[in-house]
Amino acid sequence: MKTVDITYRYETQSTPARPRPLDSNAALSRLNDGNQAFAALLEDRTNEGIERIISVDPSDLGLGDSKLPKQRPFAAILGCSDARVPVELIFNEGPNDLFVIRVAGNGLGTEVLGSLKYAVDHLDESLKLIVVLGHSGCGALTAAVDVFLNPADYLPLVNMHSLRHVLDRLFVVVQASARKIQSAFGTEISHHPRYREALIEASIITNAALAAYSIQQEFVTSHPAQLQAVYGVYLLETRQIWSPKGFGLATAPRDPAGFIQLGDLILHSDRIALLLQP
Repeated sequence: MKTVDITYRYETQSTPARPRPLDSNAALSRLNDGNQAFAALLEDRTNEGIERIISVDPSDLGLGDSKLPKQRPFAAILGCSDARVPVELIFNEGPNDLFVIRVAGNGLGTEVLGSLKYAVDHLDESLKLIVVLGHSGCGALTAAVDVFLNPADYLPLVNMHSLRHVLDRLFVVVQASARKIQSAFGTEISHHPRYREALIEASIITNAALAAYSIQQEFVTSHPAQLQAVYGVYLLETRQIWSPKGFGLATAPRDPAGFIQLGDLILHSDRIALLLQP
């Protein structure tokens, strides 16, 4: 069996700092390229050992300087708490490159919005991108779908206030996804043997896109030249970032009409359509 070594390496103080992306498009390309490199690294089936070097600026670790490192992330990423989604690793990034917020279901609670507000207001010199990253098989969305399909399962949650608070925010997305699927395939589609699976995956990508849209309305419209909001889903099975537009992060819908188009893209994507084929 081959070995894969992923090494974070810092050089001498004379080594130039790793340059940050100059704009949001460059930041988006860097993250997409980094994820492609990570996925390809682990997909390689040769028996030879493989090494991936991720350069780390010594100043980002506070090495060789009495001053504390200055925060200079080029992207803020809202991801799920799931331990199988190591954000820096899957984007091929090191310390101080990403401002990471993780919460179950990557939902936009008050604390999340406050954290993003801090990043936008205080890290504006380096911050170019805000990313919402869902992942396949998300436990929070799976639980929301199961309660949606079997409402009686909600009763045991009555006294579980914190868990119920997470699920309550997700029901709107699940309901919207269910209506979209049934409007496209008919109400009988709910009897399809893989309907539950399709509803979970459609809800995951819709949830990420909706959060990115909300972030765009909250923060990006006031910083249009500096920031961009994007979204995607990390596929646990292939280690790639996916959106209905293909592999890689996608820009958030700009308006309600964009969401209608997004819904059509989701249903016609290979990932969802294959689950619901006759």
